[in-house]
Amino acid sequence: MLTFEQKLAIMESFPELTRSDVSLGRVNFSYEQSAYDKKNVAYHLHPNGNGFIYAGRLRGYSTDDKGFVNIRDYEADALRSLVAESILSLTDTSTQKTPPRTESTQKERWEGPDNQSLVVTFEDELWYVYAGVNLESAFETYEEAAQYCLEEGFTKAT
Repeated sequence: MLTFEQKLAIMESFPELTRSDVSLGRVNFSYEQSAYDKKNVAYHLHPNGNGFIYAGRLRGYSTDDKGFVNIRDYEADALRSLVAESILSLTDTSTQKTPPRTESTQKERWEGPDNQSLVVTFEDELWYVYAGVNLESAFETYEEAAQYCLEEGFTKAT
């Protein structure tokens, strides 16, 4: 189990989130650019280790009636992935443009658990996801490729 400080550090590594200290030492993180009424990504992170991440628009997570997942026993990679997915789920992708197709953005590396990596590349009007030389999947939009990487537990390499 991550400590409260470790969970805070992970949350603070997402520059798009805004921290709010609330009662009893708890902390919330909100995504102010949310395309939806829901803005809280992290709710009531508590020094005792408890806390919740919004996953109401995601599949594959057991949520409470408000759409939150309890992260008390989450490991670092799983927490980072869930937070990234939560932010993406609150982003209005219909107004986002596909990143410009320049030489520097045609290939993008994503890092995952156990030092695995994926490469997202744009070729022949499609976005391809490769694991080494093996093709994992192909998508019509960058957003779909990014969502796939996030769902598989990967984050964009810096």
